[in-house]
Amino acid sequence: MADSEIPPQGLSIPNLNPRKIGKINTIGLITLVQKECSRFTNVYLQTIVTPMITTLLFYAIFALAFGGDKRMVGDVPYLVFLAPGLIMMSMLQNAFANTSSSIMISKVQGNIVDVLMPPLSAFEILFGYTIAGMFRGLIVGAACVPAILLFCPIHVYSIFALLGFGILGCMLLSMMGVAAGLWAEKFDHLAGVTNFLIVPMTFLSGTFYSIHVLPELWRNIAYINPFFFIIDGFRYALTGHAQTSLWMGFGLLFQLNIGLFIFTYAMLLTGYKTKS
Repeated sequence: MADSEIPPQGLSIPNLNPRKIGKINTIGLITLVQKECSRFTNVYLQTIVTPMITTLLFYAIFALAFGGDKRMVGDVPYLVFLAPGLIMMSMLQNAFANTSSSIMISKVQGNIVDVLMPPLSAFEILFGYTIAGMFRGLIVGAACVPAILLFCPIHVYSIFALLGFGILGCMLLSMMGVAAGLWAEKFDHLAGVTNFLIVPMTFLSGTFYSIHVLPELWRNIAYINPFFFIIDGFRYALTGHAQTSLWMGFGLLFQLNIGLFIFTYAMLLTGYKTKS
């Protein structure tokens, strides 16, 4: 090497060999998850503390305004019955909000290309967004538990049901958020999905009441609401009482997650409203 080609002392020649990426871009996937998690952890007062306070407000309203401390649902005190439903409701809504808002903001600001241009497959993009949404939902749930414990004892009767329905529920809503974010063209569309689909399905899922008090027609409608099975399974984990078959609920949620994964994956693979 000629003297003019010798690098200055202390400097090294950069590695110009291209990085080899296997079947899964592990570095890119981890980076995407970290990016999405940083979105909500950097504003934790809005994304974690606020849902926790909202859950406590719901709890206080039903405990004080409606005499919840004197009511029973079967053999379970109403306040014990209510707590798991409120915790899961907050988890589901925040899992949906994390993915849907992230994609919608990226599309509006035009920086969705920062996710589409790197060597990330449709599977890796979907997986990254979904995992981050699940993290937010689970963290919100973990934050709500000690807050509820100040007013109501909570016991874990089934760790399998706690983790199974918590993870499947947050996964389902995370992927629903991805699908809604890809479909929506403006924030009004996203607000419509939240106000006319997510919130009604959550409120009409037996969060605040036992479905056995409903007329037969409305009880049958509740049985086709997947949110009911999520909350019922999670409630069983913390109270030991369920209103329907846990295995039926678990199987239904597992199939819904697979179906929604395929549907959302196809949206990303074809570039639906992102590349065209």
